[in-house]
Amino acid sequence: MIQEKYRETIEACLECMNACNYCYVSSLKEYELAMLRECIRFDRECADICAFTAEALSRNTPFAAEICELCAKACDACAEECEKHEHDHCKDCAAACRRCAEICRKMKGAA
Repeated sequence: MIQEKYRETIEACLECMNACNYCYVSSLKEYELAMLRECIRFDRECADICAFTAEALSRNTPFAAEICELCAKACDACAEECEKHEHDHCKDCAAACRRCAEICRKMKGAA
């Protein structure tokens, strides 16, 4: 059962993970792949960290504040990179990352 106090954060992490994975796959299909190299790298890192955060919070981890801080940093880095590109998948990913980072910071303060 998902911890109610973490519900919003878990949902934001899963939404961000999905957006990052979609951006990752979509970027691999783009013509100028070299231009998106860092975007692809950050998409994978952020998706993995968001997945881990959602899992840890669902287990009621005693390290919620630290994990949420790391997740927010990863989301910020991914958003910053995605915002450099004009592709719709990058814009959507950046928006999801910004939202997740904001919610993780709020959770970090509450944890």
